[in-house]
Amino acid sequence: MIKKLLLLVVASAVVATAQADEAEILKAMEAKLGAKVESVTKSGYMGLYEVYMEGSIFYTDEKMTAFIAGGQLIDAKTMKNTTEGRMRKLAAIKFNDLPFDRAIKQVHGNGKRVLATFEDPNCGYCKRLAKDLYKVENVTVYTFLLPILSEDSLKKSRQIWCSADRAKAWTDWMIEGKAPAGREDCDTAAIDKNREFGRKLNITGTPTIFFVDGERVPGAMPADRIEQKLSTAQ
Repeated sequence: MIKKLLLLVVASAVVATAQADEAEILKAMEAKLGAKVESVTKSGYMGLYEVYMEGSIFYTDEKMTAFIAGGQLIDAKTMKNTTEGRMRKLAAIKFNDLPFDRAIKQVHGNGKRVLATFEDPNCGYCKRLAKDLYKVENVTVYTFLLPILSEDSLKKSRQIWCSADRAKAWTDWMIEGKAPAGREDCDTAAIDKNREFGRKLNITGTPTIFFVDGERVPGAMPADRIEQKLSTAQ
């Protein structure tokens, strides 16, 4: 019993020390870079710390004598991309916290499966995604208008949002190429809020897809991969 208690004390001390080290590095990192750092975690490799900020991961040692930025950390035994796996976890969200009232809702079939996208109406990859999503059955798609490419993107977003049937106006433009021609002077505060929310989530490109398990996928996905992900994300 005493041996077990000693082991627990030692383990707790190690965890507390690690947390203290990480907290100290986080504080020093913010002071050095003049920016908010989301998290600092021991990577488990070569004494490196993983630093997550502004939607990106980079690595440094405890004294911050050098930074490894833009690279991928690969486990030599498993050959798995550690950075990629960590990014999926760190960039994940709470799906049900999304402001669905600010999205265009489209229901295919029974709509039991759900995903959300952030898209710019002038984004070529978004148009490709729209065509692929049209092939996916039994899914509800929430599309958040995120005009980040141009003033015309903002105009088209407002016209689509002001349409009597937003889902039809979106599909007509993204799949059929029929440009929206309606008014754009309705209450479009949702679009401004989406852009602010997109910055908060570090969404820097469109399309960006979110599944119900919180995983974020930047860029377009073909229909078969969407189908596969929907089957495992529930």
